Amino acid sequence: MPTQNLEAIFTQEVHNKYLVFNTLFSRLPYDKMAKIGSLMPFLYDNAKQGFDEGKTPKEIIDAFFEKFTVISTEKEKIDLLFRLISYVERQVVLFDSVEDAAFEKLTPQDSPGTLKAILALARQYDKKEEVREKLRNFKVRVVFTAHPTQFYPNSVLRIIQDLEQYILVNDINAIDQLLQQLGKTPFFNSEQPTPVQEAQSIIFYLRHVYYEVLSQIQEVVSQEIFEGEDISPVIELGFWPGGDRDGNPFVTADITRKVAQELRSNILKCYYNHFKSIRRRFTFKGVIPLLDKINNKIYTNMFGLNNDLSYNALISRLEEVREVMVTQHSSMFLDELDRFIRRVKLFGLHFATLDIRQDSSIHEKVMQAVNEKFKVSPVPYSEWTHDQKVEFLTTSTIEVWEDDFTDPLVKDTFKTIRVIKEIQAHNGEKACNRYIISNSTSACSVLEVLALFKFCGYRDADISVDIIPLFETIEGLDSAKETMEELYNNLAYRRHLNIRRNTQTIMLGFSDGTKDGGYIKANWEIFRAKERLSAVSKENEVSVIFFDGRGGPPARGGGKTHQFYASQGPTIANNQIQVTIQGQTITSMYGSRPQARFNFEQLLTAGVLNDVFGDQRANISEKDRALIEEMAEIGGKKYLELKNHKLFVPYLENKSPLKYYGQTNIGSRPSKRSTGGKLKLSDLRAIPFVGAWSQLKQNIPGFYGLGTAMEKIIQSGREKELRELYNGSLYFKTLIQNSMMAMSKTYFPLTSYMKEDKEYGELWKIMYEEYEKSVKYMLAISDQKTLMETEVVGSLSVNYREQIVLPLLAIQQYALQKIEETTDEELKKVYQKMVTRSLFGNINASRNSA
Repeated sequence: MPTQNLEAIFTQEVHNKYLVFNTLFSRLPYDKMAKIGSLMPFLYDNAKQGFDEGKTPKEIIDAFFEKFTVISTEKEKIDLLFRLISYVERQVVLFDSVEDAAFEKLTPQDSPGTLKAILALARQYDKKEEVREKLRNFKVRVVFTAHPTQFYPNSVLRIIQDLEQYILVNDINAIDQLLQQLGKTPFFNSEQPTPVQEAQSIIFYLRHVYYEVLSQIQEVVSQEIFEGEDISPVIELGFWPGGDRDGNPFVTADITRKVAQELRSNILKCYYNHFKSIRRRFTFKGVIPLLDKINNKIYTNMFGLNNDLSYNALISRLEEVREVMVTQHSSMFLDELDRFIRRVKLFGLHFATLDIRQDSSIHEKVMQAVNEKFKVSPVPYSEWTHDQKVEFLTTSTIEVWEDDFTDPLVKDTFKTIRVIKEIQAHNGEKACNRYIISNSTSACSVLEVLALFKFCGYRDADISVDIIPLFETIEGLDSAKETMEELYNNLAYRRHLNIRRNTQTIMLGFSDGTKDGGYIKANWEIFRAKERLSAVSKENEVSVIFFDGRGGPPARGGGKTHQFYASQGPTIANNQIQVTIQGQTITSMYGSRPQARFNFEQLLTAGVLNDVFGDQRANISEKDRALIEEMAEIGGKKYLELKNHKLFVPYLENKSPLKYYGQTNIGSRPSKRSTGGKLKLSDLRAIPFVGAWSQLKQNIPGFYGLGTAMEKIIQSGREKELRELYNGSLYFKTLIQNSMMAMSKTYFPLTSYMKEDKEYGELWKIMYEEYEKSVKYMLAISDQKTLMETEVVGSLSVNYREQIVLPLLAIQQYALQKIEETTDEELKKVYQKMVTRSLFGNINASRNSA
């Protein structure tokens, strides 16, 4: 669609509607809220002008009070600031709803990357058969995680969905009522959610969005590509809430069992409601009793009254109905029954696969407990040689019961292994057949998990679980090839792989990789690791699948997901696309049916494009490879200098809202892995790390090092090479464009007052200098005048959101300044609460900032 048309549609459907509906805020049911609506433009103008002039947040807010209010007491000022925060929070909700309602008009159904577009290409180039063959053996797995980046409570999410529907039809009265409701609805949880509550929150989307959307996609693929052939699912769902215990002390085997039951119960609710339409049509002799039996089974199992329905039994009974309809009733309404059967085959009785995830250090602790209990060696397990560990893990015949141990963590680890079998028995193998090992460091990390199953009495043939190492640090990525080569040549593990169809899933962590090595270094190391792992797997006749741990923002592997996967050339195995989706990204990209369908299709077609239509820009020449390698080394070194700066961690701890993430009650797990007092970067989770930089509007993990890398290349007289690389390499262009997105949300004037800070001023200047370099050279090599110039809708959206939250950012920085200078402990607590509250609107407006 032409740029002018997109701008016009955005203006009409987003800008204009937002302005109209925003006037309704003057009637929100708040004390003195009418005054807030009139004050907000003055606060924005005051903040924008003040920051441009280099004023401090304190000077800006104090001037606002002096010019535009008659308030004089500290208490009155604080009260007004909290009400301003509430106002902006709700403005963000309104903009979310307006923009989401315009999604289908801004994103046509035949946009690049949709199934419709792929079908058109296939017909144009006579490649429908190639597309069909690719999809026979290719699928996408989208895994929803429990990572806490969603600041809207469920009650607000429901209002957003309702707003979107009424905005579509311009029902001003309904919108007004919903905004009135929004005014009285809290935007934060009074208590931390439990892991089960986190799971239920995401299951809402499974039931009300993905049940329909994935079924529609499966129908299109089956009917239009495979001409009615019954095919295996092309998109599957994964699920981490209730299974991911990496650093979360609240996830236990009992929690895992409860979440598995929730998933089973909710898919049966979908089936029960869908089955009503079948019963309404199939009113024939000999069919009604069969339908009644199926209906009763679904009903009693749905509410847990019975647990006696299996996937095979359900399919068998449905096939029995189908046979009667074919032989006795001329196949009437058979399409409706077949559609229902396809949905059962798509979702089974599990809805989504519940993954188990644990850190490798916990497994080492468990092995030490086994060592002590069974007196295997007087030497602590951690001090054994690598060969000693391998020998023990692959040959030991010890049988273990959780009650043999007193340590709760050790007991629960073994209990979890047994719960997996229980879940599979009730919900099917796919319900829980993946065990992911965070911070995998060697082959022993994988063999320890294999040993856990054998210690619990599993025979080789009974271990119907894929064991998945997660490599996430630069060091781990470097050694990943050697680790997997050793595993492929280990007889015990090779037996396990044979049982698992010689398929190995390997997870790669973008978030911690970026935190460890910087943006360009981490991305390039992951790309190279995939190449090496693809090669070693092929040599050992193993089909490798890469599972990417990606967060929302570019700093955590997010950004242009479709373009990222389409840019992975022939040197990287393309058997499946597996990716994590979390928090805000679930809501903003998969929260409604049109958005979810579009983004699921984008992932599916990215894999097809790679193999069938082969964009030459996905191939990286040796010359280009050398240039990217050089930039990764320069950029990585620059980032390492910053990371090793003695004030790097103290700056985050004392000058950003980092410490307040743990007080937001948005997730069930701690914001850092260690419970020790002193903050260490290695213990800090990627979400608060990236989120803190986002709150500062500095976004360091999304660009730092790129500016210096490009500068050195250009200063050596190779600017032409860099331009050619940007235009000729889809991979490099995607890296730059994703980084541009991060930098478009960067606003150093917000914190420019820090350059005068006696302790942190020099560090601020170092980061700002790198930002300026990055902008300068990115624009130069891409021939753009502004960041994201070629991405019209994305750029307009970012700019609009940044304007909405600028007053909120000013308030947050003001509160941080007041905390530093206030000696009154009670007053300090109030300003600390203000910082925490301001996190919500800033994060929500960014949509992919944590």
